[in-house]
Amino acid sequence: MTVDLALKNAKVYTPYGVVEAGLAIDNERIVKIAKHVNLPPASKEIDLKDRLVLPGLIDVHVHLRDQELAYKEDFFSGTAAAANGGVTLTIDMPNNKPLTMGLESLKERMRIAEEKAIVNVAFYSAFPGEIEEIHRIVKMGGAIAFKLFMSQQIGGINPEDEEKLTKALKEAVKVGVPVAVHAEDAKLLREKKMKYGESEDLEDYLKVHSLEAEAEAVKHILQLSRVTGTHVHFCHISSSEGIEAISAAKKSGLPVTCEVTPHHLLIPSQYLKRVGAVALADPPARSQRDIDGLWKSLFDGVVDVLASDHAPHTVEEKREKSIWRVKTGIPGLETMLPLLLTQINDGHLDLPTLTKVTSSNPSRIFSIRGRGELKEENYADLVVVETKREYKIDSSRFYSKAKYSPFDGWKVRGKPVKTFVNGHLVMDEGEILAKPGSGGIVKWSS
Repeated sequence: MTVDLALKNAKVYTPYGVVEAGLAIDNERIVKIAKHVNLPPASKEIDLKDRLVLPGLIDVHVHLRDQELAYKEDFFSGTAAAANGGVTLTIDMPNNKPLTMGLESLKERMRIAEEKAIVNVAFYSAFPGEIEEIHRIVKMGGAIAFKLFMSQQIGGINPEDEEKLTKALKEAVKVGVPVAVHAEDAKLLREKKMKYGESEDLEDYLKVHSLEAEAEAVKHILQLSRVTGTHVHFCHISSSEGIEAISAAKKSGLPVTCEVTPHHLLIPSQYLKRVGAVALADPPARSQRDIDGLWKSLFDGVVDVLASDHAPHTVEEKREKSIWRVKTGIPGLETMLPLLLTQINDGHLDLPTLTKVTSSNPSRIFSIRGRGELKEENYADLVVVETKREYKIDSSRFYSKAKYSPFDGWKVRGKPVKTFVNGHLVMDEGEILAKPGSGGIVKWSS
């Protein structure tokens, strides 16, 4: 048997640790991990020169835009950014124009992605107005989760309509998908905006998007999870109080998972105040105390996932004079892995934790079969990294249309140099090799 591709002379991170081996790839999947002499003959061979091979990252929180927001990002530029950052599967958020909220809007979004994407893409949907539509969005459309914004109504359900929200959560349990939650309490945001919203001071923005607003929303959703049995996945948790409530809920047996972003782990509020809106996201940067709490929870296993919350905007939208008109969010697909590899090099993170929170846990939480680990029969989604290569982050070189970053100029150590998606080399030394539409659409499966 001759396979499609053999990768030789590598250090391969498997579920059992790092092994010096090669990989044989055929028909998009890994068919053998072994010493080169024990691999089957291949139509093509690539010498990886003793570099480290990791599972491709699964980024569960990505805004790929396109459609009416294509001026910010589109499926090609966004997935090219993913490939450049070692991300082989992105899960696309629903707050688009038009909103991803029903079967037809989901199908149309998948159709566009099929023509442009160069990595694999899965999809969230917002909750529809009709509860009965939830079943069709998952079973017929293939959405792998729903997204709920507690900060405002995005979709067919007002987060302050307790009765309808409870029904929607119960229906999500029936169809067997998690509900990802943006945890900021809408009522508290309104009250604080009335108090501080006349100011243009960044400090007052932080007072509106407060620790209290996050903690209150977390506790509210945890209570609904107790009632409904819903698997709740908390997005971009930023506060010690929020993560502590999630930890207690996990210990009580609730089906709860959570994610943290690199920017919430690395950017304190003092840095945000210094660099300004380029680093502004919702929720915003927090104090060092909160950052320390997030790191501890990561080491303790409370944090399940690290995700980028890649949220691209134009530079002009980030430079609005009014802090309340600034578009919040940062592009993170091309910086996440280098930043995390740097933390490993600096002794603040280890490789098993990195692969768990960026690959195997996302696969498990969102029921993404055959991905997230390098093992035989899984899809050949992988990233080759040079663990000691040093360089400075330069957003002008991003494949993302968003040419800005709060990490501009930061020195990092560790670089993704080759990305393989479904067994095909899509990025090599920063150059995108894949053609638009070569990526795959990953759908919900029971």
